Amino acid sequence: MQPRSMRVGRRFLWTAMVFGLVHAFWSYYWAFGGTWMLDTVGQWAVVSQLQQPLQAFLVLLGIGLLKTSAAVIPVAVEYGRLGGRRFWRLVSWVGGIELVLYGGIYAATAWLVLIGVVAPGAAYDGPVMLGHALLWDPLFFFWGLSLVMSLILTRRRTYKKQ
Repeated sequence: MQPRSMRVGRRFLWTAMVFGLVHAFWSYYWAFGGTWMLDTVGQWAVVSQLQQPLQAFLVLLGIGLLKTSAAVIPVAVEYGRLGGRRFWRLVSWVGGIELVLYGGIYAATAWLVLIGVVAPGAAYDGPVMLGHALLWDPLFFFWGLSLVMSLILTRRRTYKKQ
């Protein structure tokens, strides 16, 4: 039987994968021409999809593939389906910490703008600010937090006999 921390860690790992795949889904959706909620990412995304659809498709498809890989690889490694455990865990540590910092900082900043603590700049865009405060950046934050928690709890400990 696995230690409790390992079981909990794997739950965090699966949770992280779901957050990552949700993020990837939207990239694929927009890559293939979907427009719902595209304005919550930024006007640049809407304009890009309208004026340069092939470029937008390639960029968003690449982003979707990267997010899918980042979501699935840690699970594959944990269950022994992909070699290079130490390498991939190191990559996951770096990625998880970056997701926590990026998502946390940008979500907090968006909230500070929305509640009036920070004055918005000239390029203020309400739907973008709401998207980043309520959805995209919290999703990055919780993806990273779940991944980091899983990495902490699924460490393989080696004990020396005394």
